[in-house]
Amino acid sequence: MRETGTIKFFNHDRGFGFITPDNGGKDVFVHITAFEQAGMAAPEEGAKISFVAEDDRRGRGKQAAQLEAV
Repeated sequence: MRETGTIKFFNHDRGFGFITPDNGGKDVFVHITAFEQAGMAAPEEGAKISFVAEDDRRGRGKQAAQLEAV
């Protein structure tokens, strides 16, 4: 299910950050590769984003995928 949120934090040197969903709940991890796959530049904190929360392959919770700018 597609959600929207705000980039809470993004570390450009390490290539990851977190999105705070607009509907509340836990922050969702986002990796630089998700932005690359979407053809988007790495975000600035406070940017609005649309995403799908998928299970992390390593079993560590949710990870944002299928990103789109809002």
